[in-house]
Amino acid sequence: QVQLVESGGGLVQAGGSLRLSCAASGNIRSVNDMGWYRQAPGKQRELVAIITSGGTTNYKDSVKGRFTISRDNAKNTVALQMNSLKPEDTAVYYCNFKRYSGVYLLGDYWGQGTQVTVSS
Repeated sequence: QVQLVESGGGLVQAGGSLRLSCAASGNIRSVNDMGWYRQAPGKQRELVAIITSGGTTNYKDSVKGRFTISRDNAKNTVALQMNSLKPEDTAVYYCNFKRYSGVYLLGDYWGQGTQVTVSS
């Protein structure tokens, strides 16, 4: 099992910045992906950004250039720096951890979620 503890989030005006952090603990293998998803009311959960243990990143198109994902492998943490926030970024943001053995997905874990609200 892997446990995820999130921090950050809150209320910010449009154009502002927030930083989300997530710490993973438990049965962590060296090969894993860490990322952030979000879910707005009435919408499906969607990928915001993901980073592999090797440092490869992928972003949702609408956040490219505004959000930056980073990780510290030694501390098993992942962060999402969100700049130039827009009202449409309002959602509950979830930390995600995927644990692999080679190409096989062994586990898919979620944090409890943290609310991000961007006012116009």
